[in-house]
Amino acid sequence: MFNNLIFDFNCKALLLKKYFLLVGCLFGITTVFAQETQKINLRQAVNLALANNLQIKQAAFSAAISSENYKQSRFEVLPSLDGSASTNRQYGLFFDQQSGQLLNGTLDQANGRLSSSIPLFQGFSIINQIKQNKNLLEADKSSIEKIKNDLSLNVVNTYLQILTNKDLILASQQQVDLSNNQLDIANKRFKVGNNTLADLAQAKAQLATNQLNVTNAQNAYALALLDLKQLMEMDTETPIEVEAPTIVDLPIEAEYKSREIFNKAVTIFPEIKVAQYNTEAQKFGVKVAKGRLYPSLSFGGGINTGYTSNSPVSFKEQITNRNFGQSVGFNLSIPIFNNYRNRATYNIAKIRLANATNNEQLAKNNLNKIVNQAVLNLRAAQTRYVATQSALASSTEVFNVNKKRYDVGLVNSIELNLAQTNFNKAQFDVIQAKYDLLFRSKIIDFYLGNPLTL
Repeated sequence: MFNNLIFDFNCKALLLKKYFLLVGCLFGITTVFAQETQKINLRQAVNLALANNLQIKQAAFSAAISSENYKQSRFEVLPSLDGSASTNRQYGLFFDQQSGQLLNGTLDQANGRLSSSIPLFQGFSIINQIKQNKNLLEADKSSIEKIKNDLSLNVVNTYLQILTNKDLILASQQQVDLSNNQLDIANKRFKVGNNTLADLAQAKAQLATNQLNVTNAQNAYALALLDLKQLMEMDTETPIEVEAPTIVDLPIEAEYKSREIFNKAVTIFPEIKVAQYNTEAQKFGVKVAKGRLYPSLSFGGGINTGYTSNSPVSFKEQITNRNFGQSVGFNLSIPIFNNYRNRATYNIAKIRLANATNNEQLAKNNLNKIVNQAVLNLRAAQTRYVATQSALASSTEVFNVNKKRYDVGLVNSIELNLAQTNFNKAQFDVIQAKYDLLFRSKIIDFYLGNPLTL
């Protein structure tokens, strides 16, 4: 009996051990998968940013409100229909409207009414209000597109910064490896007396400088990754890695004319559309305000009925026959003097139109300035990229020559380190110039309405 209990206990303990081991493995696997690095290309980064950005959602809420205002204004051309019902008990001395008698006592009453009215003429203010609200809705929709464009451009810029810093890390690490080799050579030459202590210190200083360059590039890379995660509204703890595109041809020889780009951009750019829709909306706003200076005419009608407990007639007879009434008629309203409110509204609407027209021209002028600046920046980036490539070729040749001469003792460590420093700078300049040129070309594509892809 005792042995059986021990056997049973051991079996359960073994099962529990296997269970916890299995749970631990599953937890470990889950953790590994949870921490797996997510690879993202530029199109995915842009799509994630557009899908999760809170400013876009805010703009969408504003557009939804404008949509409801537009929808409601369209219903203004339809007849209105109102109904009312009441019931009450009166005490004491009072006049009974239903029986036409002065009574002293207690009375129960019930009344009901349906009325309808349709506007016949409102100075065309209803139609113009509909058109104004439609333009305001389109302006809000264009505002959403503007935010999307700005966000997309920020994502592209940040994405290219990540690629730039990634290449800088690689180039810096290569320089560290080179400096390590040079330090090893300097140590060997110092031991045999071919180098001084100053030469050895110079090699160590060069290695430390290159290691600092690696650290700076890594910090800049991490910061750019953080910026991209924030643009995508992603958890900052999520590990991601951007995919580097294969860059075959850079637009070194590409020629762009500012006027042609502006003529294209002015027809598609959301900022211009927002300004244009706002101008149109204010034009109709002036017409709405002007319409309120004119008389308004409407046609209406209604039915009403009631019941009183003072009458000997039945409830049904009172409601359907005796107390049942109908009415139709026209209503003419003439604004004679309303404390200058309508006139002030009209004058303010004209001022708003002038301001909107001015803002539209400012938007076009600003776009023209930005386009011209973008073309100049692209040309400067093209020139800089060609110059940095030439500088890299020259500094590479100088460094290789000095390294060979240093190896045979024809130049000192100061000259070699100076050549390596210039070589390092030329490498970094080419990397930065390459991605700057790529970004400047994407800006031109952006203003031409082309997709933001690499």
